[in-house]
Amino acid sequence: MNKKIKICMIGAGRVGNNHGRAITRHVPSGEIVALVDPAVEVRNQTGKEFGIENQYDSFEQAVNDVEFDAVVITTPTFTHRNLSVEAANAGKHIFLEKPMAINIEECDQIIDACQKNNVILQLGFMRRFQPEFVEAANKIEAGEIGQPILVKSLTHGPGLPPAWARDLQMSNGLLAEVTSHDWDAVRWLMGSDYKRVYAEVSNLKGEKFNVDTPDFYDTALVNIRFENDTLGMFSGVCPCEYGYDARMEIVGDKGILQIGEMKGQPIVVCNNRDQGLISPIYRTWPQRFAWGYIYELESFIDCILNGEKPRVGGEDGRWAVAGVLAGTKSFQKERPVYLKEIFEK
Repeated sequence: MNKKIKICMIGAGRVGNNHGRAITRHVPSGEIVALVDPAVEVRNQTGKEFGIENQYDSFEQAVNDVEFDAVVITTPTFTHRNLSVEAANAGKHIFLEKPMAINIEECDQIIDACQKNNVILQLGFMRRFQPEFVEAANKIEAGEIGQPILVKSLTHGPGLPPAWARDLQMSNGLLAEVTSHDWDAVRWLMGSDYKRVYAEVSNLKGEKFNVDTPDFYDTALVNIRFENDTLGMFSGVCPCEYGYDARMEIVGDKGILQIGEMKGQPIVVCNNRDQGLISPIYRTWPQRFAWGYIYELESFIDCILNGEKPRVGGEDGRWAVAGVLAGTKSFQKERPVYLKEIFEK
């Protein structure tokens, strides 16, 4: 009988529910044996959906009561450092959702704890596992568009983030909670670290949604110069009423590569000549990146079983956080920010 990796889910909210569905339906080598979340009602709902009998208020309760090999952490960003360090010190492999942490110091503490305890740390950057993004990376590596010289990306999300995710002290705001995937994907596909960042943000929808959080912004535009002097930019909008939208474009010195489209399904409807053709858009992030979420968790479990290094790890999460911090400092100071300013603190 093939060995199963036993998993403790930490976080029973939307992302935890999404990951629970991916594991139970598509990853037979993984088994969820415990669920941790202090919100009893949400925990009970998720536990019932996936048949998880062992439910706890805290990680400490779970680790003292049930045997498991790994944790999947989907809790708010400000909890990531403490939970990850606790899990590493308990010898548990870690799948950690983005953003990795609040600052560089917390990222380093997580990485150090994982290295010290010889446990795997994988970050939840599902675009690295989504088939069309993987194929794009392969084509770039094969030289099909030549040397990448310019990248453009966007993430526009439909729902208003929860209160904690709008607070810059608890989450670093939209640049972290919504566009962490852009920070990672542009660095990955351009094959170079960020050198300098300039960001503009604006609060254009807060009044409409009765948001009174200080320093709230719902729209962001980021420009990047990479270490190899190539250029990049991305936009973030949240909430974005028209649906969930995530696309990229990479220009090379020999060609161009585009990833993704607005059309959510290969369906076109025409029932009114005045309205014209109608095609559905992706409505949610679980729909847009369904296979990416499955494949990233499958890969995480395979790494544990085979003792392999994860495709996306702590250093990648650290760079994304550094980009967020540079972007935040940029719009606060109204100037470009070099990454050395972030790392020299």
